Amino acid sequence: MMGAGRRVAAIALNTYREAVRARILLGLSALALSTALYSIAVGEFALKNAPRVVADLGAASISLYAILAAVIMGVTSLYRELEQKTIFPILARPIRRAEYIIGKYAGTLVTLGVFIALDAAAVLLILARHGGRSWGAISGAVIGLLILPALVAWRAPGFRTYVPIPWAALALGVAALLASGRIDDRSVVLGASSLAFMEVMIVSAIATLFSAFSSPFLSAVFTVGVFIVGRETSTLGRLPVRVFGETIKRVGAFLAKVIPNLEVYVPPRPLLTGEVPSSSLAAHLGLAGAQALGWSIGLLVVSSFIFQRRDLS
Repeated sequence: MMGAGRRVAAIALNTYREAVRARILLGLSALALSTALYSIAVGEFALKNAPRVVADLGAASISLYAILAAVIMGVTSLYRELEQKTIFPILARPIRRAEYIIGKYAGTLVTLGVFIALDAAAVLLILARHGGRSWGAISGAVIGLLILPALVAWRAPGFRTYVPIPWAALALGVAALLASGRIDDRSVVLGASSLAFMEVMIVSAIATLFSAFSSPFLSAVFTVGVFIVGRETSTLGRLPVRVFGETIKRVGAFLAKVIPNLEVYVPPRPLLTGEVPSSSLAAHLGLAGAQALGWSIGLLVVSSFIFQRRDLS
């Protein structure tokens, strides 16, 4: 059991190392940061509602870019190794294909976790200013956060690639502390970030499933299709018979039952701020996390079963 865990961890870290060097992920990171900075300009037109605009726009951008990153990484990671034939020396070792699939999935989640944490930290640092923090305190925190990984990478060059993992968690913690002056808006960003990570758990597992037997293009199309349906499950389950007919209504109801309900990962703002008496954010996060874990495990089991029987020659 310990040997299997080490093999999965090795594949996960290798997947993470390859992902952080990908230009597409760096481009998405730059785009996410640009969106966070753009929220400052948008917020200026909202006068007293500027913090809310920053929080809502930031939360939406975190979810959007995380989904894009999950789809891209999920459908290309396995194909890239098949195309470059680097998978063959790996599978020639005493490693099961199921361990390989799980390791690739885990490495994708680690990368997405870093991506989401850094994006959320950027939004929270902007909220910190609206919460009354001085530019000096915010600038000092940012400079310190930038110097620290540079020093670690300089003193321990062998761990340079893995520095962003703990650094992202630290940056998120510091930014959340600085944004304590805007409790409701901070809750929106932190809650949305947690739910975004849970959602990409499912989306990445779906992408892994399709990439286990299909091309990157078709895998991306199928994954995006399932994602769109998942975001509209409640609508599909309530299609009016008079408008769509009995057949389409039944198809919609069937899809609503077999497709993951992704609507729970984009709740209304009052739930994120604790303004809904009948439901708490903690309970919602718990149920959403349980669903994400259940779907991820189930999809990985099916992915491993399919990949085990795939002819790689």
